[in-house]
Amino acid sequence: MTTWARDTLLASFEQTTIELPDASVYANEDEGSLCATLVRRNPSRRRQAMLYIHGWSDYFFQAHLADEMNALGYDFYALDLRRYGRSLRQRQLAGFVTDLSAYHTELDEAVRIITAEGHDELVVMGHSTGGLIAALWADEHPGQVSAVVLNSPWLELQGYPAVRPALLPMFSAARSLSPTAVLPLSETGFYRRCISSTQDGVWDYNLNLKGDKAFAVRVGWLAAIMQGQARVGAGLTIDAPVLTLISDRSDFRRKWSEELRSADVVLDVETLASRTANLGRHTTLVRIEGGMHDLALSDEPARGRYFSEMSRWLATYGRP
Repeated sequence: MTTWARDTLLASFEQTTIELPDASVYANEDEGSLCATLVRRNPSRRRQAMLYIHGWSDYFFQAHLADEMNALGYDFYALDLRRYGRSLRQRQLAGFVTDLSAYHTELDEAVRIITAEGHDELVVMGHSTGGLIAALWADEHPGQVSAVVLNSPWLELQGYPAVRPALLPMFSAARSLSPTAVLPLSETGFYRRCISSTQDGVWDYNLNLKGDKAFAVRVGWLAAIMQGQARVGAGLTIDAPVLTLISDRSDFRRKWSEELRSADVVLDVETLASRTANLGRHTTLVRIEGGMHDLALSDEPARGRYFSEMSRWLATYGRP
């Protein structure tokens, strides 16, 4: 029997902790301290459920996404992965993992809980890195989901698909020697400026849990990402219909412009589009004009287009 408590971050939501006592720890992390957190909008009311997986340096805070999915007939759940959001503890390496398949432990348990609550139809949704994780999990769990929805999934390194085969062995070797070493990467901060209500955006969220500098890009983590992307490049065989939604354009300029508010400033959408067909036998690609990286956080009318396209597709393919 799963015990639910009032969510610590969102009113009208509930949460339950998934303990991960056997998960590997690094550096000064406490043994047995890792956990994941499953969040739900309402107690079970329907047969259909949706499970959302957030992206890198992120957590679930998009209550309006839960409301939209609830209106479409889905009981909504979201998973804050180990070392993210509600699951991040003192002394833990924010966002760190050395193999994306490690997340299957909390995903499997989340699905077990959702199923035990009376759901026999499940749609998995993933954003950015969460989209890559969702795709890999669905590929290894045939028959588990009715559909997969990917919001700007990080299916390939932008600008580097041709050199990834050479980079992966190097980073894999470095992972075995110094997995927690930090890579010195620059970041403009424009994405936060686009979405945060503390700057030019409209969304309120915990700045320590999304986009914080504590989420350092480490050698072991990047090797895990490239390993996962190599699997996508080789071709997955997800047995459920897959919907990939991306912005219609990327914009990586280094000087601020209002035009950045209507583009993906994080990932190369052309690279994402080229990888969509590699996900399975039944894939759909939709481009959202004016969409930001997290399409659910886009300005209107792009956000409305995103939900409309997803609603139409789910009505057709979101049931067994």
